[in-house]
Amino acid sequence: MIITQDSLLKEDESKVIDLFGIVDQVRMEQEKNPFFGAFFYLEDQQIVGYLFYSQIYERIELDQIEVIEEYRKRGIASKLLEALLAKAQEEKKKNITLEVNKENWKALKLYEKYGFKKVATRENYYQGVDGILMEWEAMK
Repeated sequence: MIITQDSLLKEDESKVIDLFGIVDQVRMEQEKNPFFGAFFYLEDQQIVGYLFYSQIYERIELDQIEVIEEYRKRGIASKLLEALLAKAQEEKKKNITLEVNKENWKALKLYEKYGFKKVATRENYYQGVDGILMEWEAMK
């Protein structure tokens, strides 16, 4: 099940198992950053995946996506990304951008599957490894 940060913070926290230890970070980020957004994937009341993004006026920047290793290859990252794409379309955002390590072929493959295009290279972006700037453009 996918929920937003607002829904997560309204949940009875004793019922949600935070396997990442990020609920306090989300609470602080939401209080100080009006552009912050997040989706969480819950399975058996456990947070097993999340996606952080920034909504910057007419566009969205995907900041981080992570799934606990033993829950990978179940389509959770795809579902989180689909939730973000649906939000972008519903809110008529211009695009979604992200940076990804050029050696992270699994992430590159996922983003390309959903129509993200490589638009630039950021040299040494990840401790000496180039980052790839990718963009998903909304239908015009």
